[in-house]
Amino acid sequence: MTRDDGRDAGEQGVGTVSRRVEIVATVLLALATVVTAWSAFQSTKWSGVQANSYAAAGAARAESTRASTQAGQLTVMDVTAFASWIDAVAAETRAGKDSGLGDDGSYAPVDGTESEFLYTRFRPEMVPAFDAWLATDPLHDDDAPRTPFLMPEYRLAAQARADAELDRAEDLSATARQANQTGDNYVLTSILFASVALFAALSTKLVHRTARRGLLGVAVVLFVVSTVVVLTFPKEI
Repeated sequence: MTRDDGRDAGEQGVGTVSRRVEIVATVLLALATVVTAWSAFQSTKWSGVQANSYAAAGAARAESTRASTQAGQLTVMDVTAFASWIDAVAAETRAGKDSGLGDDGSYAPVDGTESEFLYTRFRPEMVPAFDAWLATDPLHDDDAPRTPFLMPEYRLAAQARADAELDRAEDLSATARQANQTGDNYVLTSILFASVALFAALSTKLVHRTARRGLLGVAVVLFVVSTVVVLTFPKEI
């Protein structure tokens, strides 16, 4: 009885502090476990975003290549048609026939001529550039563009599609890289919260009061800082 009543007050204080440490440590362990699981979940989700974005970027690049190839083929067709028209006009001029090409550089197709036949078969995308080129009077103006293909009016839908798909691929690649970085950030926070759980658990095993409080304090500070950081990350649901 005397021994029980004579327990040192300091020992009772140690027991009280120990229970408090255990409560705080338990709360930290629970919260750290939940947030670690959340960070792991987010890391997995962002990995999926990364994979999907890279796949979509690859598909966009493939479509860009296909459209660019098509644009190149159409350009070859237009160049061939234009060169044939030039040859036809030159042959008609040498033969003394009316080719439809005026002295002022204008052109009016003459029915039944080879040049008219070729002109009426120009692709629709080439006609605006050809007409704009003739308007620059290339026969007399040395500063005029040498071919219709240098005119701003010469625009191919296939090339525009190729450029748009390439831009889309670049945007998707940037999204994938950002998703990868975000996933890495969540992995890092998982490590930080795992450290919080470790420090909180160790704090309950230490006998020395100062060491116990110090380690628990580190765990609390690390948890607060890590939580603030993780709240700034984008979320993927």
